[in-house]
Amino acid sequence: MTKTLQISKRLARRIWLNAQQLLTRAPFGSGPGATRSAIEHLGYVQIDTINVIERCHHHILFSRIPTYRRDHLRQAQSVDKSVFEYWTHALAYVPTRDIRFFLGDMMRHKKAPSRWFDTVSPGDVRKVLDLIKKQGPLTIRDIDDDVLVEKDHPWASRKPSKRVLQLAFFSGDVTVSQRAGMLKSYDLTGRHFGWTSRPKPATESQISDYMLGRALRSQGLVSVNSACYLSAKRKRAVGASIDACVRRGQLVSVALEGAERVEHWTSAEALETDHLPDEQLVHILSPFDPLIIQRRRFETMFGYLHRFEAYLPKEKRAFGYFALPVLIGDSVVAAVDLKTDRVGRQLQLQKWNWLGGTSRRHKQMIEEELHRFARFQLSDTASLR
Repeated sequence: MTKTLQISKRLARRIWLNAQQLLTRAPFGSGPGATRSAIEHLGYVQIDTINVIERCHHHILFSRIPTYRRDHLRQAQSVDKSVFEYWTHALAYVPTRDIRFFLGDMMRHKKAPSRWFDTVSPGDVRKVLDLIKKQGPLTIRDIDDDVLVEKDHPWASRKPSKRVLQLAFFSGDVTVSQRAGMLKSYDLTGRHFGWTSRPKPATESQISDYMLGRALRSQGLVSVNSACYLSAKRKRAVGASIDACVRRGQLVSVALEGAERVEHWTSAEALETDHLPDEQLVHILSPFDPLIIQRRRFETMFGYLHRFEAYLPKEKRAFGYFALPVLIGDSVVAAVDLKTDRVGRQLQLQKWNWLGGTSRRHKQMIEEELHRFARFQLSDTASLR
């Protein structure tokens, strides 16, 4: 019978922060190659359309790459082709080296599309694929022969071709070859990657090992739920992968202070995280950052449940429409509600919420980081208001 180690929340936080590469200032170096390295380490970077401040995919990368520029992500996707877009728990940038772990899901979407695509016929898909094959990559704006229809969902489009492109995307027939803001260009997947033959899909066993490996690399301390976030169908297989690692001595079972009923596992190397230096770095994090997105896990370890209040009525918001958690060292000390005025070239501070006691030193540190964030979003002459 394996021994279960008791660990404190502080150690758990440091293991997770170290795995998320948030304990050192520039863990991935600088330049375009840092973007590829960051996405490969994290496993995915979520994409979101909300543009109140910098969109979350750029924000997440900026939090780990101080010299990050938006064009670095464009280069990774469209020039180097080292990352691609697909669905993890949400739409995300994923390392191209991992694409074979997603090919099975693509094949399943092709054989049995969800009800969302009931209005799309095989002929509709063939028509769009033929158009891309003949004319090259295209956006939804390039398709001008649609007969417009009424929306049947807030996220739908009046152009039926949008849903056709979505099905071709989820089926793996096309991939997003380039983005201009949130406008996507689609190309044939094989042509974009220069495939002479399609890679072989990973087996189910390989996929469960991959999901566990991704979680251990980016979380350090894992549970079945954290490794299978929003992918309940994988839990049994990932649990089997964990058991195999425990038998081989690669993982140890740990009981987390305050969450002893949920079994966690980590490696012996990760347990040495407590000896790392503490630089007390400041991070103003996106609500969609991989550290924040698993809300209950974050609450268990950090004692703070982040609520994304953009979808709440104004009178029910406690911290603000787009409040961002502020991390100093391994503690969440504040949540700041920000908005970017792109015309006036200012980052507007809507509301400052302290979590616990206030600190003059912490306020100064956060303000310095806010100015850095403003310069990233706008220009070297951007201001904080």
